[in-house]
Amino acid sequence: MSVDSPRTALLDLIATLSFTPGDFLLASGQRSDYYIDCRITTLHAEGGRLAGIVLLDLIREHFPSAQAVGGLTMGADPLVSNTASASAWELADHTEMLAFDPDSISDPEPALLHGFLVRKAEKTHGTGRRIEGFLKPGAPVVIVDDVCTTGGSTITAIEATRDAGMNVIGVLCLVDREQGGRDHIEQALAEIPATDDSSPPSFVSVFTAKDVRAARKQLDSATGSK
Repeated sequence: MSVDSPRTALLDLIATLSFTPGDFLLASGQRSDYYIDCRITTLHAEGGRLAGIVLLDLIREHFPSAQAVGGLTMGADPLVSNTASASAWELADHTEMLAFDPDSISDPEPALLHGFLVRKAEKTHGTGRRIEGFLKPGAPVVIVDDVCTTGGSTITAIEATRDAGMNVIGVLCLVDREQGGRDHIEQALAEIPATDDSSPPSFVSVFTAKDVRAARKQLDSATGSK
């Protein structure tokens, strides 16, 4: 088992599994000398576990009132499921410790964080829903995405979630490529009406592309790779 923090271990996995140098055409239409496919990490057994822990910790810190986490399929799918599962394990651990030694637990019972996915288009059959999973009008929720370049997919998720009646209180991005996405997302969040009992919605990135490149360089140096 790694002795690194979950955040450090997750960064190393992304740098190892998801970072590929080369010449790539991105979904945004831009060209890049590297590609970051976070799904390789977030669908990895350990990578998914770490992503859930790290995102849950950030949600507890920045968006403690959140009742659910969601995002646009399919980049957000493993992030949503692993973060929701991490909240269930957190509650199970708390309950077990409380039963074993009640005097050792002073923290309040952690709340479950449910998950939902946003389809790219409404279903043409069945219920015709665009939101799958948790759906509660007025509920405070957080949108997650794996890689943010221009922010288009994240903004699509924000708009669909708001159209479904839920209250987007923040956005978490696993890797920000720092190519304008943050500004576009923050502009979209600024259009959400503020409520009297909550802070304005904000954008938080776990890592930047620079962080991933630096971690990859350090790992290559340690192993003698070029």
